[in-house]
Amino acid sequence: MSTTKYSKYRPDLFDDFDITDLLEGLSDYFLDSGFQNMYGFHELSDDVMQSLREAILRALLKQGRLTQADIERLMGDAESFGDSRLREILDEIIQRMQDEGYVNITLPDPNLTAAGHPYPADTDEMGDVSEPRSMRFELTDKSVDFLGFKALKDLLGGLGRANLGQHDTQELSTGVEVIGSSKRYEFGDTLNLDVSRTLLSAVRREGLGVPLNLIPDDLHVHQAEYRSSCATVLMLDCSHSMILYGEDRFTPAKRVTLALSHLIRTQFPGDKLHLVLFHDSAEEVPLSRLARVQVGPFHTNTAEGLRLAQEILMRQRSDMRQIIMITDGKPSALTLEDGRIYKNPFGLDPLILDQTFKQVVECRRRGIMINTFMLARDYSLVGFVKKVTEIVQGKAYFTTPAQLGQYVLMDYVKRKTTKIH
Repeated sequence: MSTTKYSKYRPDLFDDFDITDLLEGLSDYFLDSGFQNMYGFHELSDDVMQSLREAILRALLKQGRLTQADIERLMGDAESFGDSRLREILDEIIQRMQDEGYVNITLPDPNLTAAGHPYPADTDEMGDVSEPRSMRFELTDKSVDFLGFKALKDLLGGLGRANLGQHDTQELSTGVEVIGSSKRYEFGDTLNLDVSRTLLSAVRREGLGVPLNLIPDDLHVHQAEYRSSCATVLMLDCSHSMILYGEDRFTPAKRVTLALSHLIRTQFPGDKLHLVLFHDSAEEVPLSRLARVQVGPFHTNTAEGLRLAQEILMRQRSDMRQIIMITDGKPSALTLEDGRIYKNPFGLDPLILDQTFKQVVECRRRGIMINTFMLARDYSLVGFVKKVTEIVQGKAYFTTPAQLGQYVLMDYVKRKTTKIH
């Protein structure tokens, strides 16, 4: 005789699990700037899978999804972490992140290096044989966009601002957002025809009758508010000082960049944002790779960053061009004509300052605004930024990593004209 045994229902820990909640908890890990490993820094880094598992486990514990008792139960009688149910759950979560398009996982031949040689077996802290070192994951554009959305929500959520539109101006154009009035059509106007006004003009000229003949002077088009477009280069200082002195200034700066990118993509679709990192030299980095950027070499080559930013902006067909510079140090490096890097971290070097100010003057000549956000109150930095502000008639803010996001984003949206020193 068959029997049925009933027991108390125990829901799975992750029955109602929202992967985006986990991503929010992993944001610090994804945006790591090298602050915890200040002397093992590198510019663009990848992460091994074991490190991702450990980060997920920490996030689950912090969010209350798991407890120490749960971990002990999931480890059970397994001889090692690799044989446990806990390892299976973490791998299932990673697979779900990949299936939903938040991470890309590179799976090379587990037994061979890129040169075709066998991998030496590595043993991790828990006594298991780990994946080959070349096994990597990277964030997708979907993840970067999500992190930007969360950063934007956190930065602007408490400011009481909503429905951010495009940049208002005092001018009128012939677009599709009608404001009620119309004008006679001129060559080059958008043909957003005001039919009633056009027909009325023809009737006044010819009188009522059929057919009604139209001539070019009869044409009237709707007017709309003219919305200007803006091309922005965010110059981000990634010299080593950004994580020194007991404070991580680089990760908040990355959050601001992600938030600004999301703001522009969703609220100012006609605007363009580019990212330039400057340290011993300078280079443009795609926004999709921002999350993996870490602090780089020690010095600050502001002149090279400004030169590259101008090169990028002059390729853009926008009404406004601006540079947003986030830095915590005075210029201390310069790219010479032969390509060598001249460095002098002591004081304000006249040669470096002269070449940097030449780039600032060139920005003013080209109509490029420079707005500077200082993350330190170093006397030489303040003096340098004050001079830059005087040359280009821009703005200078002294702020902290915690307040940086609100300063940058609200300045972008409101387009203030006052200078704050």
